[in-house]
Amino acid sequence: MPDSIMYQEDTYVLLAPDLTEQFVTAVELRSILEGLVAALAPDQVPRDLQGLAPATWVDRLLATACTLDTAEGTWQWYVVRLEKTR
Repeated sequence: MPDSIMYQEDTYVLLAPDLTEQFVTAVELRSILEGLVAALAPDQVPRDLQGLAPATWVDRLLATACTLDTAEGTWQWYVVRLEKTR
């Protein structure tokens, strides 16, 4: 049976344009993504988000994506495990 740690999504590595990689919590990533999607121009909204209520965009990104293109460049995020499994 798989270890439950395989399903934990509490730490992410965030790759941002012109910044070094940084480790962020799920709460921090959500806050960053909220700021990014709020600043998107209408023509920058990804197709899979168009037609959805803007309030649901961050949830959709976290559930189905790992990149977001903005005017500044491409942002990427990936779940990471910082503990060794036993």
